Amino acid sequence: MGSHDRSNLSSQAKQTSMQKLSIGVRLTFWYLAIFALAQLVFGAGMWLILRHNLYDLVDDGLETQVDDLKSFLEAQKKDATIAKLQEETNEAYGIEHAGDYLAIYADDNQLIYRAPFIEAHPSLFPPNHVKHPVMKSQLIDGHALRFILCKINANNHVFTVEMGAPADDVVQTLRLFRFYLLMFAPLLFLAAAGGGYWLSRRALSPVDALVRTAREVGGTNLSGRLQKLETGDELQRLSDTLNEMLDRIESAFLRITQFTADASHELRTPVSLIRTEAELALRRSRGEAEYKESLRHILLEAERTTALIEQLLSLARSDSGRETLDLQPVDLRQLLRDMVEGWRQVATIRNLEFYGSLGRTDSVPHSLPDALADSLPDLSGSDLFVLGDETLLRRLADILLDNAFKYTSAPGSVRLSIESKNGSAAITVHDSGIGIAEEDQPKIFERFYRVDPARSRGGAGLGLAIAQWIVTQHHGSIAVESRPGHGSTFRVELPVIAVPVKNPQPA
Repeated sequence: MGSHDRSNLSSQAKQTSMQKLSIGVRLTFWYLAIFALAQLVFGAGMWLILRHNLYDLVDDGLETQVDDLKSFLEAQKKDATIAKLQEETNEAYGIEHAGDYLAIYADDNQLIYRAPFIEAHPSLFPPNHVKHPVMKSQLIDGHALRFILCKINANNHVFTVEMGAPADDVVQTLRLFRFYLLMFAPLLFLAAAGGGYWLSRRALSPVDALVRTAREVGGTNLSGRLQKLETGDELQRLSDTLNEMLDRIESAFLRITQFTADASHELRTPVSLIRTEAELALRRSRGEAEYKESLRHILLEAERTTALIEQLLSLARSDSGRETLDLQPVDLRQLLRDMVEGWRQVATIRNLEFYGSLGRTDSVPHSLPDALADSLPDLSGSDLFVLGDETLLRRLADILLDNAFKYTSAPGSVRLSIESKNGSAAITVHDSGIGIAEEDQPKIFERFYRVDPARSRGGAGLGLAIAQWIVTQHHGSIAVESRPGHGSTFRVELPVIAVPVKNPQPA
């Protein structure tokens, strides 16, 4: 195995070990890393600030001594010789502590005064190199010293001055400060590690409770919910959000389970009828007329099964979001005009009256007056455009009209109307059929719901569910008004758009 492979395995092992660490441990590590960095920055910053302030105190003392020296030199006679200055300076500073680390040079670097300590270390700071005031620290023979090097103008002479002061107290104070920092920093680090781990465990303990509860939630126990937290923080929002998600999942799961059960039941009936009819036809020899009758029954049930499967597929596509709409400006009034003739033929076959009021703006009454029995459909009126899928809108109208004809007995009537109302196109389908009880009206748009026994006339209870989905996809609304024995009125409202401007055709 090459070194490259070994390095990859080592890297993968490190990543695996990091992934195994709990969130609490990782939070503790991050907390300690940030705490250590903050502690380092704080300690170094405090040490530098203390050092600067302590040396400032020493520098202030040196500057005061330089001012005293300047006053002393200015007090000498202007025509004093070098020898006279040496004599006066030795008398003044030879016995004072201010002269322990003092050296004074005249214009031509002639020595005026030099303390024995400076005499013993003549190579410290050459006087001819001093241009501007300079503060320097120096460690000599185990002693910390602070020096100032500057020039003094006095009596028309320029003197170069080197003056020092002990800084052992400063160094000792800084050493003690550093010692205490290094001594207490690990203790604080360990205390922070324990406190950080305890805080992380305490903060994440609700997560463990959520995990335990979540593990108990399964396909057979969707009613379980996560523990309700009252922390008022992100964990409470997470718990509430997950519980809301479980509510939605449970509701969807129950709908799917119910949908599957209902679909299986609905499909089992026609398949059983087809099988039974085929078995009876094959049980013994029959005449041509009997075989044709059996095949007709089989074909009828097969057509009903095909229609049911199409409805189921449509609902499944809509639930999965794969049912796409081809949205185009659609003239609803013209669309309904195109459908009137076909449904009039259905009405004739069933011995029902059918009225298409597609141009008036009057409302549709619950019962139709006898005076309208001989009237013809009114197909006049202005255009009503909506943004929609023409195929689905046509299917919506078919579902509503099919329900109206299915549950209206001869000699009854069905009326289709459309009107413009408050920026919406209102489609109304009214029938004089058996009606719907008030307690059943909120449920008729549910899948497979049928009012027993009167309304179970061959349908699977999916038509109105599909109609409601179509209306919802077009941002509209659908409602029903009905009383048993007095017919039903279904009303759909869809938002109207501006009439599209047609481009003029070239001559």
